[in-house]
Amino acid sequence: MKLVRVAIVGGGRGGYSVLRMLKEIKEVEIVGISDVEPEAPGIVAAQEEGISVTRDFNELLSLPDLDVIIETTGLPEVRDKIQQNISSKTALMEAKAANLIITILKEKKEELLEIKRVKSQLSAILDSVQEAIEVADINGNIQYVNNAFSRVTGISEKDRIGQNIFEASPDGALASVLKTGKLVFGHRTKVGGSNAEVVSNAAPINVDGIMEGGVVVFQHFTDVMNIMEELKKSTTIIESLTDKLGQVTTSKYTFDDILGNSDELKRCINLAEKSARSNTTVLLLGESGTGKELFAHAIHSSSMRRENPFIKVNCAAIPETLLESEFFGYAKGAFTGAVKSKIGKFELAHSGTIFLDEIGDMNLILQGKLLRVLQEMEFERVGGNQTIKVDVRVIAATNRNLRELIRQGKFREDLFYRLNVVEITIPPLRVRKEDLPVLLDNLIVKLNRKLGKKVRGVSKEAEEMLYNFDWPGNVRELENVIERVMVTMDEEIINKKNLSQQMNQFRISHDRDIELITIDQMEEMLIRKAVAKFGNTVEGKRRASQALNISLATLYNKLKRQKPTNIKI
Repeated sequence: MKLVRVAIVGGGRGGYSVLRMLKEIKEVEIVGISDVEPEAPGIVAAQEEGISVTRDFNELLSLPDLDVIIETTGLPEVRDKIQQNISSKTALMEAKAANLIITILKEKKEELLEIKRVKSQLSAILDSVQEAIEVADINGNIQYVNNAFSRVTGISEKDRIGQNIFEASPDGALASVLKTGKLVFGHRTKVGGSNAEVVSNAAPINVDGIMEGGVVVFQHFTDVMNIMEELKKSTTIIESLTDKLGQVTTSKYTFDDILGNSDELKRCINLAEKSARSNTTVLLLGESGTGKELFAHAIHSSSMRRENPFIKVNCAAIPETLLESEFFGYAKGAFTGAVKSKIGKFELAHSGTIFLDEIGDMNLILQGKLLRVLQEMEFERVGGNQTIKVDVRVIAATNRNLRELIRQGKFREDLFYRLNVVEITIPPLRVRKEDLPVLLDNLIVKLNRKLGKKVRGVSKEAEEMLYNFDWPGNVRELENVIERVMVTMDEEIINKKNLSQQMNQFRISHDRDIELITIDQMEEMLIRKAVAKFGNTVEGKRRASQALNISLATLYNKLKRQKPTNIKI
């Protein structure tokens, strides 16, 4: 069998992952890998395996008989240059697509082996029956005969397979079926090329309602029914695998996709990276739009489960009546319309990660069932009685205050502690505004590609306007605003006028008239406003003291002296 010759551009983490997975596929030959960094993990691993390495990916493009080149750098300029110079006989594949395909292949290896086993069993059944069996495709080309065929007719398998039934036995039952598409019973004839006189039963072979060929059985048709039953079982297995493969996904982002240099964000990333090394449950907290799903993807991508499924469930988007069947699946006949069993999200996520988004919106009954899965790692499908065991890593996220929901009796305390093994609170954009420049640069590059624009940056006045806004919708709102601005503008620089036109509904806070008050009252009001804005944590108070231009110690002293006040801030 001819091996598929593959080259990899990029020896970083993505290239290393692709290299490692391809090494496990015996039908693939890795002919080379390139990276400008000689110490890149993929380059080091390739050298250990005796695979050719190079700093210039152009050398890979000239390799003879190259079937596939996988680009893992993610750099548009690299991808474009490869597309310009690649041979027409060579396919270009991005790393994410390659990872997804390889992951699915590995995940389903055992099921595919099961299909192979069923095929072997079917072949053994066909060879064990006493009646002769012959199969031809829709064009009449004979594809299969069993051992009994040779015994009954005296024609060997080698001499029969490859002939055309319309030439070998034009008056036989099999030829009649292929011509008419109708069943044939008790057809008496001689087998072409043989003196054997037989009574034949023949039937068409239909796949998804389309006739693909026919089968003939000499003498009795009884055993054909058993064969068709085995074929039906094989079809059921294939359909089940098809349904499962269609729902399996993998993570799309890594920690490299989380942009920002603020201390708050770095602490979150550091904690998330540590949690990724274990299988412990992670609870992601934070306002809407802060990037909780991005963190979940990154944790899975950096974990030992990264080659296995990453399944996302939005608990708020699925009706409560359907949420249980989405989680655990249902058995055939569980309710009206359940004509076949369905695999649930937890079963799909076996050996991988399940991300439960908006966990705070789950009803109490399902919370109890989820708690059992987390404790025992087993469940039953809706309407079923078979216990299914799974190995799943759980990451949950919410923008709601779970502790307050517990006090209100809307969230189970035992489930909270089961989920809250590692708690990561992702900071809102308003407390990490120093990350705005890198976020803006990334958004402009991405949106230029999406919208076909050539925006180069943001003016100083527009940038100040962005800094002065509190961004209640966080990074998601920032992306929305910038995209709306870029869609409507023709300039290369986003200016204050462009921005003002799209932010009219977001009223930036202005100074408001207040009654004359004492200096002490004004100072107290400013301190309260600063703490409210930056938070009551140690880091929030540090930022508040910087904004007020006083020392942290002075801020603490003034807070201690403050008394309750009715002054609104």
